[in-house]
Amino acid sequence: MTLIRSEAELEDLLSRPSEADQAALSAMDGDLLILGAGGKMGPSLARRARRAADQAGVSKNIVAVSRFSDRAAEKLLRESGVQTIHADLLDFDRLGALPDAPNVIFMAGRKFGSAGAPYLTWATNAALPARVAERYRKSNIVAFSSGNVYPLVPVAGGGATEETAPGPIGEYAQSVLARERLFEFFSERYGTRVCLLRLNYAIDLRYGVLLDIGSNVFVGRPVNVSMSHVNAVWQGDANSVCLRSFSLCQSPPDVLNLTGPEVLAVREIALRFGELLGRTPVFEGQAADTALLNNAGRCHRLFGYPSVTAVQLVEWTAHWIRSSGPTWNKPTHFDAREGRF
Repeated sequence: MTLIRSEAELEDLLSRPSEADQAALSAMDGDLLILGAGGKMGPSLARRARRAADQAGVSKNIVAVSRFSDRAAEKLLRESGVQTIHADLLDFDRLGALPDAPNVIFMAGRKFGSAGAPYLTWATNAALPARVAERYRKSNIVAFSSGNVYPLVPVAGGGATEETAPGPIGEYAQSVLARERLFEFFSERYGTRVCLLRLNYAIDLRYGVLLDIGSNVFVGRPVNVSMSHVNAVWQGDANSVCLRSFSLCQSPPDVLNLTGPEVLAVREIALRFGELLGRTPVFEGQAADTALLNNAGRCHRLFGYPSVTAVQLVEWTAHWIRSSGPTWNKPTHFDAREGRF
């Protein structure tokens, strides 16, 4: 693939549906409601769903709900044919007044800054999912979770699978596991069909673990290698899996790991960025033999491998950094082995 040279090109590629996406929207019975759609992934996911439905020739409302602090993102959604609704989802009266929908994607969550306001993290990641699960108990729900629910696992083992027992480290990860457990509870109580997506490290060029590493290399900041390996997946591919995972919704909930197939060595990524950016990386920390790793083999068997490889993502990110592409200043803190974000 060619390099991505502008934000408009990036937005187009992230929201460009595949034939499989079109088939998924065609098979979806009824409209789609996306809760927490104003964050990092939500706008491109909503636009991808809109484009997929249009290209499949099916009449379907795509409704995005958020506070929409980024008005430019909301404007782009509206121009793309996505209906937007302003709502603070933690206003539970407002949540109860939202329209019914047979299909719901739950994206709301709090990670960054969670160490400074743990009460808000728990409210967003646990209390809110309980209210959503109650409110939309008659819907099919695809809910984003995180690979952070897993413990650190041996690097040589290939990553945690869906059968790996949860072992969340820190309050953020614990609250994410609470989110899952509450969806499970309401699925058991009402028979709600749910799929939980354990995602880690979506790549958008404006944020993500590769941008974190590459930017450090570019400006000469040390790259911490204590979390010696990571996973990553192109956000467009994560969007695609999300739309197609409605086929997995069931009671009790299905669980699906979502990331790329590669186990990426942080040191090797930094060295490659050094080659592409003309810099000599500086390292700090001692590489451990365990890391937060997510084995998405089942996802790849069901939906195929991602369309963009890690090699391509590193090259795209290096070009984005070199050409001063816009970024969102939302570091992943991938090296936080103690679970504080």
